[in-house]
Amino acid sequence: MTPHLKKLSAAGMLITLGIIFGDIGTSPLYVFQTLLQEGGTVNEALVLGSISCIFWTLTLQTTFKYIVITLQADNNGEGGIFSLYALVRRYGKWLAIPAIIGAGTLLADGIITPPISVTSAIEGLGLVPAFAEHIVPGNGLVLIIVLSIILLLFFIQQFGTKVVGSAFGPVMLLWFIMLGVVGGLQLAHYPQIVKALNPYYGARLLMDHPKGFWLLGAVFLCTTGAEALYSDLGHCGRKNIQVSWIFVKITLLLNYLGQGAWVLTRNAGFNFKGVNPFFQIVPHAFLLPSIALATLATIIASQALISGSFTLISEAVSMNFWPRITIKFPSNIRGQIYIPSINWILCFGCIAVSLYFRTSEAMTAAYGFSITIAMLSTTILMYYFMRYVKHWPVWLVTIILCVFLSVEFSFFVANAVKILKRLFFLVFEFGLIFTMYIWFRARKINNRFLHFIDLKDQIPMLNALSADTQVPKYSTHLIYLTKANNSKQIEQKIIYSIISRMPKRADVYWFVHIDRTDEPFTMEYTVDEIEKDKVIRIDFRLGFRIQPRVNVLFRKVIEDMVARNEMDITSRYPSLHQFKLAADFRFVIMEKFLSYNNLFNLSEGFILNAYFAIKKLAQSEAKAFGLDTSETKVEKIPLVVKPVSNISLKRVELAK
Repeated sequence: MTPHLKKLSAAGMLITLGIIFGDIGTSPLYVFQTLLQEGGTVNEALVLGSISCIFWTLTLQTTFKYIVITLQADNNGEGGIFSLYALVRRYGKWLAIPAIIGAGTLLADGIITPPISVTSAIEGLGLVPAFAEHIVPGNGLVLIIVLSIILLLFFIQQFGTKVVGSAFGPVMLLWFIMLGVVGGLQLAHYPQIVKALNPYYGARLLMDHPKGFWLLGAVFLCTTGAEALYSDLGHCGRKNIQVSWIFVKITLLLNYLGQGAWVLTRNAGFNFKGVNPFFQIVPHAFLLPSIALATLATIIASQALISGSFTLISEAVSMNFWPRITIKFPSNIRGQIYIPSINWILCFGCIAVSLYFRTSEAMTAAYGFSITIAMLSTTILMYYFMRYVKHWPVWLVTIILCVFLSVEFSFFVANAVKILKRLFFLVFEFGLIFTMYIWFRARKINNRFLHFIDLKDQIPMLNALSADTQVPKYSTHLIYLTKANNSKQIEQKIIYSIISRMPKRADVYWFVHIDRTDEPFTMEYTVDEIEKDKVIRIDFRLGFRIQPRVNVLFRKVIEDMVARNEMDITSRYPSLHQFKLAADFRFVIMEKFLSYNNLFNLSEGFILNAYFAIKKLAQSEAKAFGLDTSETKVEKIPLVVKPVSNISLKRVELAK
């Protein structure tokens, strides 16, 4: 997204409608209908109480928590749970756990939001007389249409969404205007419905209704887009989101009030089973265009969630929570990415959800549990942000925390009863969280066995090796990637690779270090010539959303050094030097494998075995760092965590 769109502007707010509010904006399609179906007998208490609960949920959760408070936790303009974690991780090592759980559950939302939204819109065709006989919730035709839309949606991801993305804002503007207008028309017929905004009616519903508290599971559906709203902060900017929300919330409330007004003006004995008040309040002549607009809105909502999933996984890779995978950039729009593996995993999940649940009513019955966990995770991390980053008073932070935890824990308990209905999702959620946890923990174990030595002490040996003509020259310029944060140090395994594993004689030894910053788009580097024309270290400072394409970045550094007359890259072989040919460069990548010479405890053994099993499915180190295979040598080195010891081996003398 271009920087000017992050400032408050009409264009920025229009784009915000298309990118940010798609998920929460399509919730009127199914929220009130679900409350009527679960509430049993439809009466004034149920209608007023439901709308009251919806209004105060949107006010407390979406407005107060996310729009007012959480959006302040921007990491140089970027949002999302990993950006929040980057801001607070220094205040507790264990904070990685809520970050992982929050990210995993938010990603799991990506396989149910597209099916539930699209199915709700398509089922509305059943109200059109020409389609009434054919469009029945759960039948084959509905599934074919839904699956076709989902497949098309995921197929176009690889080409980028630049063209269709430009239409998202205007379409969603029309959608929200429609929500407000059709709701306002019904409100004009029954203005008394506005008393539902009084929290009294919501409290009475939760206390007096036979299902009472458990109706919160359905109420929660109205705010499920709030967590994704924070994740998309980087696309539009805080001010555009906050100002646009005023318009969005008004139209949402008008529509919910309109649906409630329509229900209360029905004759006694009206059968609400299978009836969706959302489409009932639309004028009959406008029904078909409204269904078309609803379908477009649900596609846009799904697109925003898919793009958010790509961003989340990209950040997870950068912060070592996820294996390195192929990440593509289908357009020149900054931040727009495409991850093939995640795209098709989500596509398969959406298709499976559609086939398994078949109707939007069945999907809403299983929806909400994951997002409550994601919201609780964000609340935990937000406590540290408010207390230690913003330095808000303890009493204020405590009050805010108690309010959020009380509300979200209530939603969590109410949604926990859905656990049996959503066993289908648990494998997907568990797989995501398991992968992130294993990758994070294994990297920590790996880092324990990094041994650094003083680089200055190794320079005489490197000089001697470089001058020893009896050793065949391995490369003119030899480049290693180093994890040493201190420029005066180097990994012992790198020196071992140079000296002991078939001595690698070179004219110049380069050590490249990548420092991942908490800022998203940093691109800086420094050059330290430790030994003149012999040992050079380059430090790249890259934001967590920048892909570490070492080959491209290294070549750019060389070009800059040549332009500054700091480096001559003409070949040092006399026969080639006279023709002014460029010197050869070679990278060495060291990949670990789990040595058989290990005696683990149960926990570490499980984590490391799982880590290396997952690693086989991930990108190679060379590909992940953007290195051409023709210029790269990959060396396999064993990881020995706890070597087998106390071997009782007895020598037996041979008889003479």
